[in-house]
Amino acid sequence: MAPASMRSLLLSILLAFAAPVWAQQGALTVPRNLQQLTERAAHIVRGNVVGARMERHPELGLPVLAVTLRVRETLKGPAQQTFTFRQYLWDVRDRMTAASYRKGDDVLLFMIAPSRYGLSSPAGMVQGRFQITRDGLGRELAVNGHGNAGLFEGVEARVAKDGVMLSPASARLLQRPPRGSLEARELMGLVRDLAAGGR
Repeated sequence: MAPASMRSLLLSILLAFAAPVWAQQGALTVPRNLQQLTERAAHIVRGNVVGARMERHPELGLPVLAVTLRVRETLKGPAQQTFTFRQYLWDVRDRMTAASYRKGDDVLLFMIAPSRYGLSSPAGMVQGRFQITRDGLGRELAVNGHGNAGLFEGVEARVAKDGVMLSPASARLLQRPPRGSLEARELMGLVRDLAAGGR
């Protein structure tokens, strides 16, 4: 088989399996709770976006988004000062807006391990991407692309079954299912507890 034909075949196979995983806008994804997002993620980092640009993947020739964060805190995975990931974007709308990553944005990302081609994405897509903002009282609030819907569903039962030790603050947080934004410090405290319990 000619190299060009082989590359086309490889690309077709890759897209057939990868599009549902990496898709952004308009994509249907399986609902994931916080425990599942934490388990699925190889890296959980909070940081500020310092750059987001479209580029061509050197091997696959696909349009990919390269996002770099200045890391403020690492909740899972090796600590580093900057964190860069590359994500395939099949939706033209996402390519035009760099998937809405803007310079200066404060984000908490649950990132899956990169594929053999170096491509990654947030676990559960927009479910594993939290925007952190401040309210009128100066509190830092975190909300994911699903408005935090279902974030705690089934987590308490799973934690009890696995014997995960939660701090009193984390246990209290699970008692009040999220409606909209959560205080970022409380959410991150719970994530730390879940990540430690999964080791």
